[in-house]
Amino acid sequence: MNWLAKTALILVIIGAINWLLVGVFQWDLVAAIFGGNALRSSSSLSRIIYAIVGLAGLYSISFLFTDNGIKSNQ
Repeated sequence: MNWLAKTALILVIIGAINWLLVGVFQWDLVAAIFGGNALRSSSSLSRIIYAIVGLAGLYSISFLFTDNGIKSNQ
C-alpha cells in the first residue's frame, strides 16, 4: 500500500472512531480537540448508524497490516 492510500485509510479510521464516540457516548473527539461543542444530542437511529460506521472503522484497522490493504480468502 502506498503512502497516500495508507494516509487516507488512517484518516478514514480516525473519522469512523470519532463517529463511534458520537454514537455511543454523544461525545465528539474532533470538536473537543479543535474547539467547539463536544457534546452532541442525536436521535437513537442516528446514534446506531454512527456506531455501525465506527465499528466498520475499527475493522478497517486490519487493512493497514495487509500487503494491498484488502484481505482475501485466497
